[in-house]
Order: sequence, then C-alpha cells, then structure tokens
Amino acid sequence: MSQLERILQAQGFGSRKDCRQLIRHDRVAVAGGIVADPYAEFDPEGLIFQVDGIDWQYRKHAYLMLNKPVGYECSRAPEHHPSVLSLLPEPLRNRDVQPVGRLDEDTTGLILLSDDGQFIHRLTSPKHKIAKVYQVTAKHPVDDAQIAALLTGVQLHDEPTAIAAAACERVSERVIRLTLTEGKYHQVKRMLAAAGNRVETLARIAMAGIQLPADLPEGGWRWLTEAELETL
Repeated sequence: MSQLERILQAQGFGSRKDCRQLIRHDRVAVAGGIVADPYAEFDPEGLIFQVDGIDWQYRKHAYLMLNKPVGYECSRAPEHHPSVLSLLPEPLRNRDVQPVGRLDEDTTGLILLSDDGQFIHRLTSPKHKIAKVYQVTAKHPVDDAQIAALLTGVQLHDEPTAIAAAACERVSERVIRLTLTEGKYHQVKRMLAAAGNRVETLARIAMAGIQLPADLPEGGWRWLTEAELETL
C-alpha cells in the first residue's frame, strides 16, 4: 500500500508537495470518486486514477511508442528543432522518459521511449543486433544491382569493413523496405548513396519486432501493450 501523494509523485505529477496540492484541490479521483486526503493509501499495482478528469494507470515503468513527425529531434537537449519528448504529456516528461535510440530530424516513424534504463540499454546495445525496418523512397529507381549491393555490403566512409543490410525488398520502383541491425550515423542515407542512389524520404516502420500501427497518427503516442512487451 502507498499514500496517494507518493503514487502521483512516482507517476510524474510533480514533487510530493505538488501532488499534495493537486489532491487537496479536489483534482484527483480514484474509482470515480474525488479523494481529498493525500495520505489515503491504495495498492498501486494496476491502480487507475484520474487527474483533472484524465485517466492514468499506475505503471512502475513507462514503455511507449511514438510516431515521429519530421522536424523533431530525438534528444532531451535538442539543438535546432523541438524534442520528440515535447509531444508527450508533462507527467511522462517528468518521469525522465527518453527515446530508445534516435531518428534524424527529417526521418519519420517508430520511436520507442522508456524510463527503464536496462530496457533502453538492451535495445540499443550493438551486441544485441536489434532489427530496425525502414521504408525508403529513393530519388531514382532502385535496380537489382543496387539491392544486391545493399545485401552483400557497401563500403561507408570511416568504416573498416563493408556494411550489409539484413534484408532488402522492393516495394515499388523507387521504394524499398530495408532492415538493418546496426545503428550507425545516417546509416540508411549513407548506404543508399554508396549503392549509387539517394534517399528522398525515410520512415522507420518496425523495431525489434514491433510494428508501427497504421492508426497511430504522426505525433501520436501510446503505451506498449503486454503482447508487445513480451515480444521485446
């Protein structure tokens, strides 16, 4: 059992003093009823509560997916564009949620986010070779020779050995689906250039077996499901 103010604090609603004030100003409800006592105790496991009428479920860690739009940086300290974290509600930002890896400012698609450091490390460690799938629109038609080069390996500047895609399939004349297991700087763009083409648009559509849902709009986010967490 935990005091309500401590539960709210753990979920990113501010300091204990901030959470106490939320409760005392009748802004917090449990099971549909306002709770005015910040010291009221509840079992946090699976607890659903409301703050200002918005439902929240207690979660020890946050595991999220976000459909990143163009014009956002995957950083807590962005330099030239807003952070993808600005697309999340304030309580999640307060929980120190951070992106699992990065996408370039002009790349769209699936980003996972969490406040679980071990989870982030597991999915970003090079030794685990997590598969990431990108849909690439090229400037010129992608021919069989370019696909073969991407699959057998292309030489990138400053890399000691050739880098090969784990999979590559043609979707249409200028669109391919490319699977990589590394996370090198501008890797997709550099690989396409080394194969004799150029990236026009780039979107990540899957990571670690998790697909970007067709119904998640750009800029939208949601919690990962239990089935998705089991996949990860």
